[in-house]
Amino acid sequence: MKRILVLGAGLVARPLVRYLLDQPDFHVTVASRTVSKAAALVGDHPRGSAISLDITAQDGDARLGELVSQHDLAVSLLPYVYHVAVARHCVAHNVHLVTTSYVKPDMQRLDEAAREADVILLNEIGLDPGIDHMSAMRIIDRVHAAGGEIKSFRSYCGGLPAPDANDNPLGYKFSWSPRGVVLAGRNAARYKEHGHIVEVPNARLFATHHLTWVEGLGDLEAYPNRDSTPYIELYSIPETDTMYRGTLRNLGWCDVMQKLNELGYFSLEERDDLAGQTFRQLMAALIGREESDDLRNDLAAHLNLSPNSGVMAALEWLGLLDDEPIPPANTLLDVLADRMQPRMQYRPGERDMVILLHEFLAVYPDRRRERITSTLLAFGEPDGDTAMSRTVALPAAIATRLILEEEITLRGVHIPVRPEIYEPVLEELARHDIVCEERVEQVDE
Repeated sequence: MKRILVLGAGLVARPLVRYLLDQPDFHVTVASRTVSKAAALVGDHPRGSAISLDITAQDGDARLGELVSQHDLAVSLLPYVYHVAVARHCVAHNVHLVTTSYVKPDMQRLDEAAREADVILLNEIGLDPGIDHMSAMRIIDRVHAAGGEIKSFRSYCGGLPAPDANDNPLGYKFSWSPRGVVLAGRNAARYKEHGHIVEVPNARLFATHHLTWVEGLGDLEAYPNRDSTPYIELYSIPETDTMYRGTLRNLGWCDVMQKLNELGYFSLEERDDLAGQTFRQLMAALIGREESDDLRNDLAAHLNLSPNSGVMAALEWLGLLDDEPIPPANTLLDVLADRMQPRMQYRPGERDMVILLHEFLAVYPDRRRERITSTLLAFGEPDGDTAMSRTVALPAAIATRLILEEEITLRGVHIPVRPEIYEPVLEELARHDIVCEERVEQVDE
C-alpha cells in the first residue's frame, strides 16, 4: 500500500483526493489547519484519513517533517511559499513531491539533492502551469521531429464564468483567491514579438490588451502574462520570432482594471487612514476632490470617461461610490479585493469554464507552413467540481499515480515538458474529458 500525504484542503483539493482514493493500492492522508475541511474531503473512505496541521505553528515544521517521513509521496497544495520547506523534508526522507506551482530558484537548487535521494520533485503540474506546458510540448516535439521550426507561439489561458453565468459588469467570478486575482494585476510583463522584446510596465498592463477569437465563444480580451521570454529556452524553441503568453478575460475586464490601477486600488502601501472612511469619501480623496453630490461626474472626468460608460457602471456596481463604511483593511488592494469578493462569487448551480489556447506557426524545410492551434474548453459541473479545480487537480493526481506506479522514473526537480511525463498524463486527462483539440491548417508564405 502506497501512502500519500496531501497538504492543504482548499479549492482544488477535492478532485485530486477523490482520484487518489479511487486507486486500490493508495492510502491518502489529508492534512489541513482546518481539520474539518480535510475530513469533508476524505469522508468515511476506509483508505483515507484527515489530520490537523498548522505549518505556521511553533512546532509546525517539525510536525511537517514527521508527517512527510511516514509517506511515499507528498502533494503540496499549500501556498507556494511553503513548497521549498516541504521539498526539503521530502529530500531528507526520500519522499517524492508533487506541486502545481511555479519552480522558484530555491526549489531548483534542490535538484542535485533530490537526485541523490532518488526522488522526483515534480512542479507546475496543474493547469497554468501544467496542461499548458504539456499540450505545447506535444506539438513542439512533433514539429521538431518532422524537421520543422516553430516561428511563432502564442498561448492564452483564462478561468471565467460560463456564458450562462456571465452576468456582472466585469465578466468575472472568483474560482480562486480574490486577493490573488487582484495581486496579479500588479505584475509587469515582457514578451517577444516579431523578433523584438516588448516591455510592458504595470501601469500599462491592462491597457496593453487585444481581442482574441476563441472557437465556440467568440472574442475575448487578452493581456500579457508576466515574462514570456524564458519559455523560449524552456520549450527549446530558440528559432521563434514571437513568444507571447497571455491571460484571457471577458470583454470589459481590462478597461475596468486599468482604471482601478490608475486610481491606486492595486497599492499594497500600509495605510492607517482607512478606518472610519466611507467608500465615497475614499474615492473623493483618491481623485483629489471634495466629497460632493457630483462625485460620479467628477470621477468620470478624472478618468477621462463618459459618466455613462461601462467602466463607470462597473465601479458603481462594485459599490466604490457608496456612502458605506469601509470594513477593516490596511491597504487599498485589500479594500478592493474585499469589495469584489461577495459580489463576484458563483451562485448555486452556476458553472465556471477554463479556456487554454495555443497558436503556433510552424515552418518546414520544404517551405511548407502550418498554423497549428490547440484548444481546451472545459466547463464546471453545476453544484459540483469547478472546471478550475478539475484542470488544476487532475494532472497532479495523475502524475502522483504514475510516479508511485513507477511509470514516471525521472529524478530531480522537473516540470512536465518531457514526453515521459506529458504523454501519459495527457492521455489520461482525455479519459476525464479534459481534451486539447488540435487543428492544423496550411498557410501561404
